[in-house]
Amino acid sequence: MQRRRFAGRLVALFALLVAVVAPGLAPAHEVRPALIQITETAPGRYDVVWKQPMVGDMTIHMVPHLSSGVIDRAPSSEFGSPGFLIRTWHISGGPPLDGQTVGIEGLQQTVTDVLLRVTTADGRTVNDVIRPAEPSRKLALAAPKGLRIPAYLRLGIEHILTGADHLMFVLGLLLLVGPNWRLVKAVSAFTVAHSITLALAALGFVHFPSAIIEALVALSIVFVACELVPVPGRPETLTHRHPWLIAFTFGLLHGLAFAGALAQVGLPAGAEPEALLLFNVGVEIGQLIFIGVALAAIAALRAVRRRLPVDSAVFARIAPAYLIGGFAAFWLIERIFAV
Repeated sequence: MQRRRFAGRLVALFALLVAVVAPGLAPAHEVRPALIQITETAPGRYDVVWKQPMVGDMTIHMVPHLSSGVIDRAPSSEFGSPGFLIRTWHISGGPPLDGQTVGIEGLQQTVTDVLLRVTTADGRTVNDVIRPAEPSRKLALAAPKGLRIPAYLRLGIEHILTGADHLMFVLGLLLLVGPNWRLVKAVSAFTVAHSITLALAALGFVHFPSAIIEALVALSIVFVACELVPVPGRPETLTHRHPWLIAFTFGLLHGLAFAGALAQVGLPAGAEPEALLLFNVGVEIGQLIFIGVALAAIAALRAVRRRLPVDSAVFARIAPAYLIGGFAAFWLIERIFAV
């Protein structure tokens, strides 16, 4: 009886902790990259587009600069699009782009990366990432044509590792199936599914409103969390019998969400397949990293549980379901209002 009371108190404490910290983790996809795109149309003539993430009507302080000072003036146009503030400059009679330095003022105080995309008049391209730790980049346009640095690979890794909702879904699959051969099948099905929809949406073959997709992603996590709750006498569900089928079905939704994030920054012209492949491989690398860390953490927690003076089996079964379900329910409500 005393052990049950202790376990019950732990569950109550855990639920309180979720209620306290959930609002702080709610913006699961607010760590989005900015974009600075420079397109040269003729020597000395180029267009600059600055695309900065917004949260509601708020933007953080980030200002792009070229070392020549040609975009320090007021932009030619400024307007908002869903989730972004966009500014453009049309430069005539400017200095050559090669050798100039692109800097982002205020980037050091953020956790946002900036995608740098440059296309010259003769077709050379540069795709790179400017990070808060190094908020400037010198343009070396004499480099070979193509993806000089696998920026989209790193973008894919960072997107999955900073996407708390996607990680919650993967964690739910892991806890539902366990570290066995069925997990390999489930994760493989999830990978195949989101790869299909990511490619179709990123290349423009299908399109769905991003707000609805984000809400459905949250709903998929709520579903997995409900399947994790142990219910005495409940018959084995389809999810427990064929977890790969559920993983594939919801993987289609998550792939559309991945594509939505990728579409916001776009694919480099002439290198769409390469960038898409690198992004998708990056997502898989990040997913495997998370699964490895999660398995190690689960093994460590089980070792700790065996040393506890009380029986924590009930807490160990219920806590993950409430953790995942608590966050997912919060995101679902928030995203329904956004829709």
